[in-house]
Amino acid sequence: MTSQRIIILAILLIASSSLQAQRFNQKSIYDDLRHNQWEAALMVVSGGGLDLSGDRGSSLDVDDAVGWGFSIGYNLNANWNFAYRMTLQKPDYTIVIVPEVDEGEDPVPREIQHEADHYAHQINATWHWFDGPLTPYLQAGIGYGTLDSNIPSQPPTTGCWWDPWWGYICDTQWKTHESSEFTYNLGIGVRWDINGALFVRGAYNREWLGADVGDFEFDTLNLDIGLMW
Repeated sequence: MTSQRIIILAILLIASSSLQAQRFNQKSIYDDLRHNQWEAALMVVSGGGLDLSGDRGSSLDVDDAVGWGFSIGYNLNANWNFAYRMTLQKPDYTIVIVPEVDEGEDPVPREIQHEADHYAHQINATWHWFDGPLTPYLQAGIGYGTLDSNIPSQPPTTGCWWDPWWGYICDTQWKTHESSEFTYNLGIGVRWDINGALFVRGAYNREWLGADVGDFEFDTLNLDIGLMW
């Protein structure tokens, strides 16, 4: 490559970089990096455990767990974001069941150790405190949560059928003790828009879920990495 071509290439690179920087500076001045932008993020979720006590010595002890999730949202402007978020955690738990017995008899507690599934689907509104790329934020939302004990609630049922591709197939289904309920949540966090496309954020959240067996409060820490377009 001749020196003349090198000079021309360098001029083009400098010009394109200058135009790109100018575009982002103008965007930052007039409508900031988030304005009118869609976004999607993957997240790592760390959930705190639970320790609940019931009647006659029954109890529930849920361990801490690390899960995952994703979100899809829209930035209405510099401050307001509206998003759908789904998270899944699979904590280990220990439950002590104390059965009812006739008067004069001593109940024999039963201890069960297993792994639960905790799904959370939420629609959230987020207020960013500052217009700039680094800002704290507040979040609130409602949703639908599912707690599945993964303990069968009745004997399994097996069905068989002929499949045109795979031939004769049998499948066994289990119904488990689970509860799906309305939830609401609050959160506080910090967001950093690294550039016009990439952002990270971290937050503390609390989710409230009311089930037939009692009310649950789940505390989580999450770290998100996402893209805007």
